[in-house]
Amino acid sequence: MSDRRSRQKEQRAAKKAAEKKQEARRELRKRLTTALGFGAVVVGILVITGFFSSDGLSSTYENYRSQPTSCDGEQPQEAEVLEFETPEVQADLEGADSARAIIETSCGPIEIDLDLSYPATVNSFVFLAREGYFDGQVFHRILADFYVQGGDPKADGTGGPGYQVPDEFPPAGFAYDEGVVAMANRGKGTTGSQFFIVVGDSAGSLLPQFNILGVITSGQDTLDLIEAVDTARRPGSVEESLPLETVYINRVTIEITGS
Repeated sequence: MSDRRSRQKEQRAAKKAAEKKQEARRELRKRLTTALGFGAVVVGILVITGFFSSDGLSSTYENYRSQPTSCDGEQPQEAEVLEFETPEVQADLEGADSARAIIETSCGPIEIDLDLSYPATVNSFVFLAREGYFDGQVFHRILADFYVQGGDPKADGTGGPGYQVPDEFPPAGFAYDEGVVAMANRGKGTTGSQFFIVVGDSAGSLLPQFNILGVITSGQDTLDLIEAVDTARRPGSVEESLPLETVYINRVTIEITGS
């Protein structure tokens, strides 16, 4: 076989493999939409309630406490379950030039540039962080090439702060690109404390129906470690996102400038 024919054959094989991989991703999105979404929107993937199975796998905070800590980190003090009637207004956010959140995890720090054009969302997150609400919580969902999700004191997809944050959805055409941080919900008027960080291209299937919190400015190495944590398929679901090692949120600190 000539070198030219050999190269052509390799190119056809590579193209076929790429098309097969792309088709597999489309099929996964289709299955997630059908099994987990509200109508034709991949919303349910972010708001599933608890999962339990006969083999003992479950997404509960107690179960996460019994697992090894990810990245050989130390297990923090157990999270305190806190509820509030409404978030207090954080006066230093008014007129601020910028604000950022530093999430200290068992795999390292993640820094978020908070988007002040979504004031209710940012105010709530800053309030909860300063109250120690997130301290000791976990990332209860890790879905490779999609997102990692935390902010639930129950760690089963049903917990919240006791109040709802007003809808502050992004404009039509907004893309949940890698690095975007947004709030999970169960539909309009149900945003609470759970947030997700986009770690791959698959979030392009999401419609702009999730409040924006900000964007990652540092900590990609941390996110890579979190995304690499072994996961299991959630019972009764096609979603393989149940962490088998626990990624803790040790604490969240806030830095505000220009207020």
